[in-house]
Amino acid sequence: MTREIVLDTETTGIDPKDGHRIIEIGALEMDNHMPTGKQLHLYINPERDIDAGAVAIHGLTSEFLADKPVFADIVDEFLNFVGDSPMVIHNAPFDMGFVNAELARLARAPLPMTQAVDTLPMARKKFPGAQANLNALCRRFEIDNSHRDLHGALIDADLLAAVYVELLGGRQPGLSLEAASAQNDLAQNNPA
Repeated sequence: MTREIVLDTETTGIDPKDGHRIIEIGALEMDNHMPTGKQLHLYINPERDIDAGAVAIHGLTSEFLADKPVFADIVDEFLNFVGDSPMVIHNAPFDMGFVNAELARLARAPLPMTQAVDTLPMARKKFPGAQANLNALCRRFEIDNSHRDLHGALIDADLLAAVYVELLGGRQPGLSLEAASAQNDLAQNNPA
């Protein structure tokens, strides 16, 4: 089993050095690049206000998060789920910066950046000069993201899992068993 965890977070703002916190974690397990169905989805009370710009991105409000657990209450569940598996993350320095800032607040050891597989540089290398955000990659790979009105950690992790498989050379857009069969039938009926 080659276990990987696809991870995304939503936060109160853009920089943990300014005291911003994680408010949502979405993680799903993959085995040999296939989702296993195991996932972790947590909302977290950040114990601080959420920037208006961040609310516009993910729609999560202080009122919604007020009765959710704080990071200290979910840290063991999160770390046990991740384990020492590689974490597939789009823009890993952002999410890892927040995760490690949360761990530092609790005097816990940071997760090493070497544990992260960053899909952003993978996408930029594969498609130089093209947009490399998650929506653009979903369009490029014909991955349906119509259910993504706002950012959500679990929705984004699910979409990222599909994008990651494509970046590795997985499913090719427009090539399905039906299309391959139709092409084969056409070739047999019209030999060159």
